Amino acid sequence: MSGKAIAWIILALVALQRLSELPLARRNTRALLARGAIEIGAGHYPLIVILHALWLLAILWQLPDPVTINWAMMAIFMVLQGLRLWVVATLGIYWTTRIISLPGAPLVRRGPYRILRHPNYLAVVGEIAMLPLVFGEIWVAIGFSLANAALLAWRIHLEETGLAPRREGAA
Repeated sequence: MSGKAIAWIILALVALQRLSELPLARRNTRALLARGAIEIGAGHYPLIVILHALWLLAILWQLPDPVTINWAMMAIFMVLQGLRLWVVATLGIYWTTRIISLPGAPLVRRGPYRILRHPNYLAVVGEIAMLPLVFGEIWVAIGFSLANAALLAWRIHLEETGLAPRREGAA
């Protein structure tokens, strides 16, 4: 199988994974909102969606010919997928792709949250950088990492502000 065919399969699987997460995120969001949760910073969310879609399209568009797969980078990307799944499993009904906060609910402090405050964002930062590097696309990795850093800084600020009352209540 050619490198280009493998690249297309990898990118299709990543796109499929992202799309398959959306129904779970929507279901959890609806359930949390029904319980009185609030969405924080909804205005940034379309930019996150656009960034991730453009990231995958840019990787596809910039695929070199011939494509050489860097399997070490792919292994790192797969480890990041494991972290992503650990986060989703740990958060359970609280996992969404939006910033949703349920007043009075305790903050999750198990799983990767024992170690890091925002483990999902670490996974996303790594994924944005690693997947283009699997195909040797350093400029895609750099450009989208910078754009992602700006969006994540905004998102983390929104999330921290929104979670502050729950953090203070837990102290």
